Amino acid sequence: MRVLFGRYNFFCEFEDDAALPEYKGSTFRGLLGHALKKVVCALKRQSCEECLLRQTCVYAFVFEGIHGNGTHPEKKRIAAPPNAYVIEPPLETKTKYRQGESFEFTLLLFGKANEYLPYFVYAMEQIGKTGIGRRINGKAGGFALKSVCSSGRELYSCVTREMSNVPCVQTYSSSDFMGKHQDHAEEYAVKITLVTPLRLKYRSRLEPDLPFHVLVRAGLRRSSSLFAYHGSGEPKLDYKGLVHRAMDVQVIESSIRWFDWRRYSNRQEQAMFMGGMVGEVTYANVPGEYLPILRFCQEVHLGKQTTFGLGKIEMELL
Repeated sequence: MRVLFGRYNFFCEFEDDAALPEYKGSTFRGLLGHALKKVVCALKRQSCEECLLRQTCVYAFVFEGIHGNGTHPEKKRIAAPPNAYVIEPPLETKTKYRQGESFEFTLLLFGKANEYLPYFVYAMEQIGKTGIGRRINGKAGGFALKSVCSSGRELYSCVTREMSNVPCVQTYSSSDFMGKHQDHAEEYAVKITLVTPLRLKYRSRLEPDLPFHVLVRAGLRRSSSLFAYHGSGEPKLDYKGLVHRAMDVQVIESSIRWFDWRRYSNRQEQAMFMGGMVGEVTYANVPGEYLPILRFCQEVHLGKQTTFGLGKIEMELL
């Protein structure tokens, strides 16, 4: 069982003054979705659910979660498919940008979505022409996409406007989770930093508390769903046993708190508050069998609204 994972860095430069919100993930996601649909949609008056082309449409697959006819048996166990992308916006909280200033963001793609990178590049070029953020003197902040890089390689340059065909994806295998590493037999003190707000529901509640077993449940859910829908099938793990053993791991220090941030929903045409946990938590005597799961989740994010860039974590062994 395996899943492909690509990390792509987009480097841009403002051609106008711009005003962006403190947390920019929702802005980037909304504009990218609109631009990609405009680029690829052949039947613009049809909703995706009613469109005859939905099974082969790039936009429907990436943003609406509509998959082709191929299925894996284990998919039936997972309520909803995970999105094939994550946008990691600039983490800086500045809101005012001047003409000539640069900014960058990262796009994560899973499985088949990596084949569609040129569509994302072209969509970002179109966003640059229309502008981003609140209007200043009647105009949103226009920008130029300068380059796209991955793993230190330049895949796209505004100079040549050509895409490299060099593959820059990593392959995560289920064997990475299966106890074949020496550190599985050890125990560690592990510090988890919530880099962006983490939204996790446990027993239908969102709470500012992160017991280790809740973190593990979220990690297993994220891993299994990505492998099932964007890979070749779920890892064959002892899910119940991993959750049960995680209940024995204790928190020794925590600065976890709740944080609310405001976003505007174009679909609902209203401002919304999106809460999530921020801070750090340290666990004692974490068995090494959990480290591969946490390392994977460091890359792919956790919880709800990951497409906005929420749920980014960092792990440190103490």
